[in-house]
Amino acid sequence: MRGMRPDLSLPPKLRSGDRVAVLSPAFAAPVLFPEVYELGLRRIRDELGLIPVEYPTTRKHSSPQDRAADLTAAYADPDIRAVFATIGGADQITVLPHLDPEPFQADPKPFFGYSDNTNLLNWLWNHGVAGYHGGSTMVHLGRGAGITPEHLTSLRAALFDGGDLEITPVAEFGDEELSWEDPRSLTESAPMHPSPGWEWHGPQRVVTAPTWGGSLEITHWNLAANRWIRPSADYAGCVLLLETSEEMPSASQVHRMLVAFGERGLLEQFPVVLVGAAKGSHFADSKSQEERAKYRSDQRDAVLRALAVYNPEATVVFGVDFGHTDPQWVLPYGGRVTVDAVAKRIVAHF
Repeated sequence: MRGMRPDLSLPPKLRSGDRVAVLSPAFAAPVLFPEVYELGLRRIRDELGLIPVEYPTTRKHSSPQDRAADLTAAYADPDIRAVFATIGGADQITVLPHLDPEPFQADPKPFFGYSDNTNLLNWLWNHGVAGYHGGSTMVHLGRGAGITPEHLTSLRAALFDGGDLEITPVAEFGDEELSWEDPRSLTESAPMHPSPGWEWHGPQRVVTAPTWGGSLEITHWNLAANRWIRPSADYAGCVLLLETSEEMPSASQVHRMLVAFGERGLLEQFPVVLVGAAKGSHFADSKSQEERAKYRSDQRDAVLRALAVYNPEATVVFGVDFGHTDPQWVLPYGGRVTVDAVAKRIVAHF
């Protein structure tokens, strides 16, 4: 893809009573866990005052073509004012070739998703439409113990309020979960633990810029496909978002992926890198607190080792809560954030 970085269109804000699409552009988890899915829909109605609209593939395992058709239909419908992904997955990249940019550019609606939905966020970014990293209806809105204050506040800012919102460290966080096969998951959430907080590295500078990035595994996948990554210079001056998934890639894998970005000339483009708090445990692969802390420390060292070669002047913040841990701040994707390394503050501009 050639040309300068697109001028990103910021989606307009919503009003109470607006209709929003709830789609499964990756994994159709509502098929397997309908109660969790329905809980997320109730929260859309009760907590956000919006009307969720389900599409044919939302709770049906479907082809990439059919999922693309539902995405296109949602953006082409003037009554739909936002699009939520139910969850991530592992094959959304196969949906992208079946999308026509025209309806997405003609009516740029806010899209909310993370993890495998980095594919669609990146595709929208490529076509000049900003979105929001976060906001899975099943993971965050369907959270058994309720939506966390951080998630709800930032989601409301993205949907309705706009303005500037300070993204702050959290006192407690979690990187485990209850299995959705467990009935307790509808009323409870996994225990939280003291957060290790943020770690700042690099020059003390203040940068206000658009964001790009998301799931490291997915952005690396886009790079390998050589279809959805723009020329490196198009990302110059942006703030890079990086976070890893429940697959818990090893430190060596993280380093290799970042080396690939460095060799492409990508890493050097970003004056600031925000690294999400790394998820170090999973209900199917439980780790001790000591093992999780070491995992996060090893990942930090891997990121710093890659940046030392390819972008030694980057300002880096580790432990920001915007990825696969709980709670999750929703962040602009293509919209702007301010990272103030002098005052140790991060502000999202919604």
